[in-house]
This record gives sequence, structure tokens and C-alpha cells, in this order.
Amino acid sequence: MTLKIIEECIGCGTCVDSCPLGAIVESGDIYIITDECDECRACVDTCPVDAIVD
Repeated sequence: MTLKIIEECIGCGTCVDSCPLGAIVESGDIYIITDECDECRACVDTCPVDAIVD
């Protein structure tokens, strides 16, 4: 499965800071670099609006 950030994202950047691999970047929008993500789900656990899903 691949994690993705959905439209409910409020752009707070919490997921960017929580990713131990730096696989989430903010460049206009926030997105996950799928090749670098090991799906540890740290970002899912910290997202205040549940905008990161499988």
C-alpha cells in the first residue's frame, strides 16, 4: 500500500516534521515521496485532520 495526502490537508507541516526519513516535502503542496517512504505511519499518527490515508 502507498500512503497519500488527501485534500483535507490543511498544510500545517506536522507530517513533514514527523517523518524520520524526510520522505514528506512541502513545495507549494505537501506530498510524500513514495520511493523514500517506508510506511512507518509516523505522519499518520501526527496529522491533526487525518489527511494521510492508505
